[in-house]
Amino acid sequence: MKKPAGFDRYLALAERFLARGRVPALLFAVARKSARLKLVKADLRLLQELALATVRGQYRQLNPRALLAVVAALLYFLSPLDMIPDWLPGVGLLDDLAVLAWVVRHWQVELDAFKVWRDAQSREIRQSLALLPGPERPSRG
Repeated sequence: MKKPAGFDRYLALAERFLARGRVPALLFAVARKSARLKLVKADLRLLQELALATVRGQYRQLNPRALLAVVAALLYFLSPLDMIPDWLPGVGLLDDLAVLAWVVRHWQVELDAFKVWRDAQSREIRQSLALLPGPERPSRG
């Protein structure tokens, strides 16, 4: 399966999100949008948990390129104006689903390793991964 067209732009954006510590805000926004989608909810949740555990420093075995691809896919999913605008009824999310499917398939070994790690963790850690961060609030001067 080939890398989706236009995905490189999101890889560059993902680098900036990671460098600026903006992944928690991204995860919150993705959770809000994904609440309406039943079809890919499990894959989205897995990608969110993986990103969260990695940026928290809990999970350290992830290939940095895999993290970059996961964050880029979440950014692509969140973007309303991508290859097919999300507001087009019936087809607007097809490209988003294709990008998510590509990332899941391309990084399947990494995702499987994360699932093994996650399932071996204490109940508290598993619960903390299920509780995605809330929206970031701007600090007051």
